[in-house]
Amino acid sequence: ERVPVPPLFQLRDFLLVYNRMTELCFRHCVSNLNYRLLTGREETCLESCAGKLVHANHRLMRAYVALMPSLVQRRASDYEASAAQASQISATEGPAAVAM
Repeated sequence: ERVPVPPLFQLRDFLLVYNRMTELCFRHCVSNLNYRLLTGREETCLESCAGKLVHANHRLMRAYVALMPSLVQRRASDYEASAAQASQISATEGPAAVAM
């Protein structure tokens, strides 16, 4: 069975978020680069930091998904209103332009 491949822009966005999260947590948690392995404190800090950022990202995505339909609807309504206004303006200017 084939696994669906996400579009490249989704992969790019994911990698940007992942790299930013990694950088933030590393800078916050890792203070000693003299050893090959992480200390227990660093490992705990990294797990906590990454967990918080992933949780925050999920909350933001849920809010985005919840708000998106209303934003799309509002944008469509605004577009329809501006199209109707443009149509009305061209209809009122049309006969005047012909009379000249």
